[in-house]
Amino acid sequence: MDRATPRRAFILSALLLSAGAAAGCSSKEGAAVAQERRGGAAATTPATTPAPQPQAKGAALVTVAREQQATWVRNFNPLLPEGNSRFPTVAGIYEPLLVYNTMRNEYTPWLATRYSWSDGNRKLTITTRSGVKWSDGHPFSARDVSFTFALLKKHPALDLSGIWKFLGGVTAESEDVVEFTMRRPYVPGLSYIGHQPIVPEHRWKDIADPVTYANESPVATGPFTEVTTFQNQVYELGKNPHYWQEGKPAVDGLRFPAYPGNDQVSMALINGEVDWAGAFVPDIEQVFVAKDPAHHHYWFPLVGGTATLYPNSTRKPFDDVRVRKAISMAIDRDQIVKIAADNYTHGADATGLDDSYERFRSEKAVAAGDWVKLDVQRANQILDEAGYPRGADGVRTRNGKPLRFEINVVSGWSDWVRAVQIITQNLQSVGVEATMRAYDFSAFNEALQKGMFDMSMGWTTVEPTPYNFYRDLMSAELVKPVGDMSARNWHRFGAREADTLFRAFEAATDPAEQKRILEALQMIFVQTAPVIPLFKNPSWGEYSTKRFTGFPTMENPYAKLTPNNPPEYLLVLTELRPR
Repeated sequence: MDRATPRRAFILSALLLSAGAAAGCSSKEGAAVAQERRGGAAATTPATTPAPQPQAKGAALVTVAREQQATWVRNFNPLLPEGNSRFPTVAGIYEPLLVYNTMRNEYTPWLATRYSWSDGNRKLTITTRSGVKWSDGHPFSARDVSFTFALLKKHPALDLSGIWKFLGGVTAESEDVVEFTMRRPYVPGLSYIGHQPIVPEHRWKDIADPVTYANESPVATGPFTEVTTFQNQVYELGKNPHYWQEGKPAVDGLRFPAYPGNDQVSMALINGEVDWAGAFVPDIEQVFVAKDPAHHHYWFPLVGGTATLYPNSTRKPFDDVRVRKAISMAIDRDQIVKIAADNYTHGADATGLDDSYERFRSEKAVAAGDWVKLDVQRANQILDEAGYPRGADGVRTRNGKPLRFEINVVSGWSDWVRAVQIITQNLQSVGVEATMRAYDFSAFNEALQKGMFDMSMGWTTVEPTPYNFYRDLMSAELVKPVGDMSARNWHRFGAREADTLFRAFEAATDPAEQKRILEALQMIFVQTAPVIPLFKNPSWGEYSTKRFTGFPTMENPYAKLTPNNPPEYLLVLTELRPR
């Protein structure tokens, strides 16, 4: 019975995504980010916290501030886009086959123990972990894996990563072997397949509509599966009685008070009500650390994706690359970093890549991307040339229609709210009238995924290589009709020339060839400006060691600290322990 902690990790080469032979596991100590999800509160929101709810007597529950919502809706469906189900549904209640560790640039085996490529990288064979049980005691097997992927095929709305665009078939060859057949050589498919949450066939096979299924009482393989309390202001999860990692989790459960935003999270952190959070906290050394230097800590590496403006390419004038670049040139990123981001970061370059992709960054593409530099004079010139003259009131027009639009943002994310306020002021200098429209997260996320916006703030994903990053932002293959839910490519932009390079990368195994393709993709991104990168998003993470230990640190970076990046936070959930 295999109940060993997954301390051996699949090593991912810096450039070469190994293919052909079976991928072995190398011995490494320790456990191992979209799009980094952000937490925060509007600057105008009162800094109040919900009334504390008592924990079960004697229970060692880790209090987590992760989703910023005023109230909770009971939903634990792991097949829905993040934000529709409660944390940690996709990685903590349910689990994936593999977990990519950004800080170590490697895969950690989870429900899978081994994988191998064959047939010219058209066949992926995965060995599942033996001895794993679902939380109701039913055995987990490769059949659950094949069933999950078949469910995505049957219900395309659940295929959030477009897996069946490259996947031709999936078959459970035995109790512990599942075989994936690709439509074409597709080595990057490992991350999409490996990160898919797996559901139990015996519980899901009779569900009529898994797209609308709330799954209020989940049966899963993760460390925390038991919903012990669920109220509109707090919910609690208890241990999986059949968890496969012996001795884990070491804590009794997780507790989630509802905090509508960053100010409330900050107050809860200061007051010692929260053990772990992933929120923007201004002046954190004075506001948080100084209150209890022995126990209050944080870590904000710049590997949380990129804070980005998404112009909806289905709406004019955002279908015009000249307008997108001119808007970018009018934005003062230094001002945003200083005032909105509290100098925790710095402005993005035109590749859009954060520091997790540093080894892939093309300096040639960076140099070519002058449109991320503040240049009001040039922005005005481009808008003139694009046919948007200023009207009598100073606002630019096209065929008599003013250049006026809204920028969506989450009302609870104070740094992004301030960033949008700065952007709307900046755009006045080039005759563009933009207004901020703030939503609570649920409404914001729905509008974003359905493409129902003019321009929106958003995040980017952190995956093993920039292939995944650029596929999310430029692949015509992922463009869905406005109104359909889309976990990627919210702005509905497709570059056919990029799709050709994506196909080439999918089959490439030579590091030099991979590097050439990735540099070409960066150049297409710089030329087409499908989105407007603002700044590298810090991977927000705060914690207190007063009650629990085991958190990642700068000195022990076994994984990202933040609870915002699935499935990577699963590496942390299984390492926490009472003090």
